[in-house]
Amino acid sequence: MTSSEKHPTGQIAFVLKGYPRLSETFIAQEIHSLLGLGLDIAIYSLRHPTDTSTHAVNDEITASASYLPEYLHKEPLRVFKGLWASLRKPGFSACLAIWWKDLKRDRSRSRIRRFGQALVLAAELPANTSSIHAHFLHTPASVARYAAQLLTLPWTCSAHAKDIWTSPEWELREKLADCQWLTTCTAFNTEYLAGLSDKPNVSLNYHGLDLNRFPPAPIRNTHHDGSSEDDAVTLLSVGRAVPKKGYFALLNALATLPGELHWSFTHIGGGDLLTELKDHARTLRIDNRCHWLGAQPQQRVLQHYREADLFVLNSKIEDNGDRDGLPNVIVEAQSQSLVVLSTNISGIPELIENGVNGVLVEQLDTETLSTALSRLIVNPDLRAEMGRAGSHKVRTEFDKDVNIQQLYEQFISMPGPL
Repeated sequence: MTSSEKHPTGQIAFVLKGYPRLSETFIAQEIHSLLGLGLDIAIYSLRHPTDTSTHAVNDEITASASYLPEYLHKEPLRVFKGLWASLRKPGFSACLAIWWKDLKRDRSRSRIRRFGQALVLAAELPANTSSIHAHFLHTPASVARYAAQLLTLPWTCSAHAKDIWTSPEWELREKLADCQWLTTCTAFNTEYLAGLSDKPNVSLNYHGLDLNRFPPAPIRNTHHDGSSEDDAVTLLSVGRAVPKKGYFALLNALATLPGELHWSFTHIGGGDLLTELKDHARTLRIDNRCHWLGAQPQQRVLQHYREADLFVLNSKIEDNGDRDGLPNVIVEAQSQSLVVLSTNISGIPELIENGVNGVLVEQLDTETLSTALSRLIVNPDLRAEMGRAGSHKVRTEFDKDVNIQQLYEQFISMPGPL
């Protein structure tokens, strides 16, 4: 049967936490690809965008984007209309019972806000909506779940990192029991979530990379070894300035590198900790070697991958459980034959094989991180060898077209309204 014969008869509502976001290229890439396969998608965002620029892929997305009330008190009429319309929905009583049960265990403004957003979503979805899909298992999935219950529609979810590991187990179990299926982006996540579900509805689906947007890098200068200013090694990291990225410890490791080594460090990404990180670099007296570029569009990031000698991401697990899954920036860096130095947590070892296509160290081990940095800085041939291996692995195992096809098949096999 051809794909056009198997398309869902209705529209799929994608519920996102924010859209568009520079830090969520993988979501934009997924939507763009699914639209290309013929799915009818409409985007509903819980928040308005805050980034000042977008990726090229966002500009190519033809799906409509609507914004739910970010704060209920700012759009009371819209919320009231949603409530009034929902009172007549077939699933209102059941939805109210589910939400009330959730609220008793999570007495927060966020829980009230999600219910209000769900009321608006259910009232404003077009009649041809066939299902609701949430990206992230925490707040977007709550809105999707409540709205789906109101409308007696099936709902599905893509889970990633923080949404899994900072959510209480009771909430994960109940959402897994309620959703049609859930997909997540690492085997590490898959094993954990499958263990919480009473039905076989959890699957692994790596984000993959659009290799058309990340063609092989031109041959890079592999001779930089840090022995002089002319041979200074460029270190690159791409990631939000948030605790789980481990940037304070990375700066500490950079400060302990041998004084005779010549290097510079470039960071790309936004985040609340940027000012503190810059201050910390000054305290360590390495601020003249650190360059903070803020959030950048994908094409600018790609250029920096191609100009750098070494990519480093010092991910760690926070006290509240928050952690990276398999950061997409690592896949992107590897696609450009750029060797990666990271930590052996979560799904990172699913891509990086220590000593083969990159180097992994224990989280929170600043001394080992510094030693690994020194070793890679002075060994350009080793960096080149691992970089080539990384590019080969990405191009053979992380092509997004394979993974998108799997996701597409899951969507087109969805049942109609419950």
